[in-house]
This record gives sequence, C-alpha cells and structure tokens, in this order.
Amino acid sequence: MVPVFLVGGLAVQIGDELGFSPAGLGVVVALYFAAGALCSIPAGALVERYGDRLTSRAGVLLASLTMFGIGGLARSYTTLVIIMMVGAAANSLGQLSSNLSLARQVPKHRQGLSFGVKQSAIPIATLLTGAAIPTVALTVGWRWAFLVVGALALGALPLAPRGPRPPARPKSTKDTKDTPERATGPLIVLALGATLAAGSASALGIFLVDSAVAQGIGPGMAGAVLTMGSVVGVISRIGGGWLADRRQGNHLLIVAGTLLTGAAGLALLALPGIWPLLLGTVLGYGLGWSWPGVLNFAVVRLNPLAPASATSITQAGVYLGGCLGPLVFGFLASHSYPLAWLVGAGAMVSASVVLVLGRRLMLAHPSVRAVRATLIQPTAG
Repeated sequence: MVPVFLVGGLAVQIGDELGFSPAGLGVVVALYFAAGALCSIPAGALVERYGDRLTSRAGVLLASLTMFGIGGLARSYTTLVIIMMVGAAANSLGQLSSNLSLARQVPKHRQGLSFGVKQSAIPIATLLTGAAIPTVALTVGWRWAFLVVGALALGALPLAPRGPRPPARPKSTKDTKDTPERATGPLIVLALGATLAAGSASALGIFLVDSAVAQGIGPGMAGAVLTMGSVVGVISRIGGGWLADRRQGNHLLIVAGTLLTGAAGLALLALPGIWPLLLGTVLGYGLGWSWPGVLNFAVVRLNPLAPASATSITQAGVYLGGCLGPLVFGFLASHSYPLAWLVGAGAMVSASVVLVLGRRLMLAHPSVRAVRATLIQPTAG
C-alpha cells in the first residue's frame, strides 16, 4: 500500500516536477484503485492455482519494482499513472496470497487476530509515509524516498510463505459462476456493502486534513489528528481481530454494527470545532475503518475451500470503493465539506444494511450451509 500513500504524501513535490494538480492526484488514486478492482478476481484465480509461495513473492517484487519505477523512471504524469497501475496489481496479489496463507497456515483460533494484524498494514503504511517525507524526501529528494522504500520492500522476500505448490484441481464442466465452493451471488452483495463502506472510509485519510483546515483548524493540529487516527486504526484493526477469535460467530453483524458507529463519527466531522474533529476521527478510524480484517476473516471461514477466490470478490468491492469514494466525496467537498461528510455517513449506514442482507443470503447458500454444518460454532458468519 505504500506507493499510493507515498504519492499522496509527496504530491506537492511530484506535482511540481511532473506538472499535475490536486485534481490530477485524485485521478491517479482513482485509477490505482480501479486497476486493483479489475485485477482482484483474476489475481484470486492465480493465487488459488499457483499457491501463496509463488504469488506472494510476485506481489513483493512488483511492489518493489513499482517504487523503483516511480523513483527512477517517472518523468511524466502518464508514466506515473502507468507505473501506479502496476502497483495496483502487486497490491491485489499481496492481499489475496496473504489471505490464502492465513487461511491455511494459521490455527483457526488465531485467524481473527492474524487478519487484523494483516489489515493494520494500511494505517501502518500511512505512518511509514509520514516518516519517509521529512527524513528522506525533504532532505535528499522525493525520488530517493521511493528508492529507499523500494529497497526495504525486498526485505519481505525471505519472509514469504514456503509451503508446497497446491495440487492441480480438476476442471469442472459446470458453470463456474456459482460452484459449491463459492457462494458468488452473496459474495457480490457483500462486495457492494464493502464498496459503500470503503468509499466513505477512504475519504478520511485523503480529505480529513483539508476539511479541518477549511473549518479553521491549524494545519499542524489537523496533521496531528490524522496521525492519531492512523494509530487508532492500527489498534482497532488488531483489537477487532483479537476479539473475533473470542466470539462464537456473527462476525458480519459485528462489521455492520461498527459501520453504524463509524457513520456517527463521519457525521461529527460535519460540525465545526476541535472536539467534533477529535471524536469524529476516533470513531471514524477506530470503528468506521476497522472492519476489513473481520470481513476477510468471516468470508474465509464461510468459504474455506477457496479463500483467495472468495475474498477476491469482496476485495474488488473494497478497491471499487477506494476508486469511486474519493471522486464522489471530492466533488461534494468542492461545494460543502459538511454535506460531503453527511453523505459519507449515509453511505456507511447503507453499507451496514447491505452487509446484513449479504450475510442472510450467504448463510442460506448451500455451500455455506455445508461448511457451517462441520463447524463447532453454528453462527460462524
């Protein structure tokens, strides 16, 4: 995730050299997540076919090459966009290969925590970006920030999974849209909920500082609040996964509930003053953006035969939300930030309703009912 956040954090310096405005940055981010959505389902099929050993290393190498490419080859706005779209493919491979690794190598009573730790990578990426800007980018140049982080990324290669390649799976003559291994229809409904939720939550990291400054908060204080939100996001994602391991089930209902509370946080951001900003950020990051790990955990538990393929559908929804959310929010914010935050809160409420519907459809699906019949916990979803 570092490439997209680092481009955002260094947008002023990169934009001055490559000649693009904040609107151009919005297009880069939108195309990055759009490419991630398009790559997600094919990446899931690749991960299921070739296993996590090969695809996790491919994701690391592509991510590193993305940062080397931006630091050394991005001499125009078009080149930057193309390289970033390669980075989106790396993100898809990394997300889904790690989902497969956790599903198959981590004991079931620790999977919730493991997914929470994995999903905390996103707020940690924002913290790494914040550290790279003053220490590298503003001292020796923005290109060196990408080169240094690209080199650091290669350090993940020795840590990649070393499990055997999965056995060949027999080809089926049946329609693959809804095989017994994957409840495609309900997963699409869950993906729609994830789109609405991610579209609203992604606005926090992108627009929070500018919104606070527009309401009279100083830039330094606004930046500190954003950093606080990132820390709260890390804690909430890990804590949410830890709690998931201690529940008998109903994980999707918990996700729906956290989104309702997160919606209240976004609504508070529509109010002026430092206290609504602080409380809205804590609720927005702490609950409104804490759900991805628990969602992945629930989907994997209910689709254990094809975890990468199943989560590729819901992950596509997350990427689509990351693409469309900032575009819609930015358009609304250009007219009124309070209106934009209230619309975002409404989208989170809608996401909660859609996830509850998706859960009902998922639990009624024959493949999921067969899985639940083998579980000790009858309410695993």
